[in-house]
Amino acid sequence: MAGTGSMSEIDQYDYHLPSELIAQQPLANRHDARLLHVDRKNQRIEHAYVRDLPEILRQNDQLVMNDTKVIPARLVGYRKLTAGKWQGLFLAVDEAGHWKIMGKTRGKIDVGETIVLLDRNATDGVELQIVAKIGGGVWVAKPLSDRSHLEILDEVGRVPLPPYIRGGEMEDDDVTTYQTVFAKHPGAVAAPTAGLHFNESILERIKTVGVQTHYVTLHVGVGTFRPINVESLADHEMHSEWASLSDETANELQRCRDEGHRVVAVGTTSVRTLETAAASGKLAGYQGDTNLFIRPPYTFNAVDALLTNFHLPKSTLLVLVRCFGGDELIRRAYAEAIEESYRFYSYGDAMFIE
Repeated sequence: MAGTGSMSEIDQYDYHLPSELIAQQPLANRHDARLLHVDRKNQRIEHAYVRDLPEILRQNDQLVMNDTKVIPARLVGYRKLTAGKWQGLFLAVDEAGHWKIMGKTRGKIDVGETIVLLDRNATDGVELQIVAKIGGGVWVAKPLSDRSHLEILDEVGRVPLPPYIRGGEMEDDDVTTYQTVFAKHPGAVAAPTAGLHFNESILERIKTVGVQTHYVTLHVGVGTFRPINVESLADHEMHSEWASLSDETANELQRCRDEGHRVVAVGTTSVRTLETAAASGKLAGYQGDTNLFIRPPYTFNAVDALLTNFHLPKSTLLVLVRCFGGDELIRRAYAEAIEESYRFYSYGDAMFIE
């Protein structure tokens, strides 16, 4: 479906959200989240629950989910030289074992300095030596340990909650609640939040109504939270993330569409993976980085329906959803969700657009 309009001014993607609607905790049962059902064909908005999805989906729909696994990427420590507090975020590791990190501390930190990382009990752990500055608050650091980055992060890392949830401070339960039940491949520094609504029970019910589930992988990066800070969407530099779609899954999904059935993406990350893989107009296997920024005007080549959470103002995710759902209809949907006190953002409620 082609996107509507040629929206370019970022201010048109702003909206006011009362702070009390930002969900601070997940629901006890994932599938009890509310679901705003948006029907593009009839321009209709209805209210349901995620647990109603098996009745909303159609037989022969193909459901596509992102099986990336959130790593405990949030880091807390202190500067060995000054004992000053330091906090950061693990972003990536290179072939030499050097880490790319974001870091924040009082005063200026220099190449050569050492950071002592603290575990969740505030006990000294592995040390990181600052090797180089990349820019934009990003540094290269060398862990003074022979262990793998995942082993070290499991010891000293914290769940990388976004700052709008409890100021980014994790609780023990976040280890499981900020992770999809189908998470498989470690690498994300943020959860693919639409996938958080699924548990084993609803996945089983979806299967019994004749809907097949498939998985793609996109390692969600920190750029997903960054607001667009340029006037024109065309001037925004999109962050890059690693994504993968197998040949076998691509062929099955393309056959589904060719037969007139729907590919239903769970989350904007699944959309970006599928649309990257369908850049030629047809789905094909894909593995590599993607910096696809879906904005009007855009023709969708791989996705027919979308389950997604509610997104931050002036974000690339909100631009994608308004492009997919139709600008005016999604504006109405957001206004209605706010009026009806839906819960917003990562631990919040969801929207199904078909």
